[in-house]
Amino acid sequence: MKASRLLEQLEHMGFDTIAGVPDSTLKQFCDGVQTYRGTLQHYVTANEGAAVGIAIGSYLASAKPACVYMQNSGIGNIVNPLASLANRDVYGIPILFIVGWRGEPGVKDEPQHVFQGKVTCELFRTLSVPYSVIDQNTTDEEMNAILVEAGKVLAQGDQFAVIVKKGTFEKEAPFTWDNGNPMRREEVLGRILRELPRKTAIVSTTGKISRELYEQSNAIYGGHENIFMTVGGMGHASMIALGIAKRRADQKVVCIDGDGAALMHMGALPFIAAQAPENFYHIVINNQAHESVGAMPTGCRQADFARIASAAGYRAAQRLETMEALERIGAGIREEKGPVLWEIPVSLESRADLGRPKESAKKNKEDFMRCLLFHG
Repeated sequence: MKASRLLEQLEHMGFDTIAGVPDSTLKQFCDGVQTYRGTLQHYVTANEGAAVGIAIGSYLASAKPACVYMQNSGIGNIVNPLASLANRDVYGIPILFIVGWRGEPGVKDEPQHVFQGKVTCELFRTLSVPYSVIDQNTTDEEMNAILVEAGKVLAQGDQFAVIVKKGTFEKEAPFTWDNGNPMRREEVLGRILRELPRKTAIVSTTGKISRELYEQSNAIYGGHENIFMTVGGMGHASMIALGIAKRRADQKVVCIDGDGAALMHMGALPFIAAQAPENFYHIVINNQAHESVGAMPTGCRQADFARIASAAGYRAAQRLETMEALERIGAGIREEKGPVLWEIPVSLESRADLGRPKESAKKNKEDFMRCLLFHG
């Protein structure tokens, strides 16, 4: 199936707004949205719930339903606006969801997707959202029939979901761009590890940041037991790190975040500042993109996280733009009281042969807790 063809069909049905958060299963679809020459207005929102908000507002202003795309992990973020606003028992706002199915039962995937994959269809049934599942064998005629059915549902003020299996969309013209930042993320992460005291408690965000930290720490130190890799729950690493810092005032805690993750739950920044943990240090690796799922630009490329953190009440915040400047992280950990934030702009590059953690998520948890308790 070609993404461009589906987008043309949506436009023909009257859609003029599409919003969402990128997903690797939907990589070809997301590329298609970025390169589409039609009139669809596209928004990459900070989280999936915000995309539902855009869809509701667009409908109120135009009486036209909007399309929201996401990974199935984002269903959790849409439950509140879907159930308490869009549902037929409240406002009755029609929305078409296009959902990448990670963790499909019987298909090997990463641990954070396994349970979500099992309950994806069940969640839509619970939310009273009818759905159809499509894959690479779905014909044009079958897709047309699905869209006809979706149109009938939407016309009643309800929602409809199209659940997309891996490999459904064909590769077309890829979307490419360059943010112009010279530093490579993996080299930056290696330098950060060398600047931090060896047993600093590190909480890293989901995606390639955790994967690169895993490989860099193994290469430099022969282990990674002091790193809790938050392989799911995008946007929650900073609050996990805060929870550790508040319980263990004797332990320096570093959260290594991504810009997309930090944007997803931005309210964490003023909350962390209000808690004023003196042992909390926040590093935002900023490549202006959702790079782990295809490198689509975030919808907030102009965001200056150092200034945002400062305005939120962090004790100090800096933007570090050279490898030499990363020395300030080591000095800051030793000499400054938190909360402190360092923002580091990096390029979109990553190794094609980048591996994944070999241990299970539970093993990572156990090793981290053992390290934290032993060195406390």
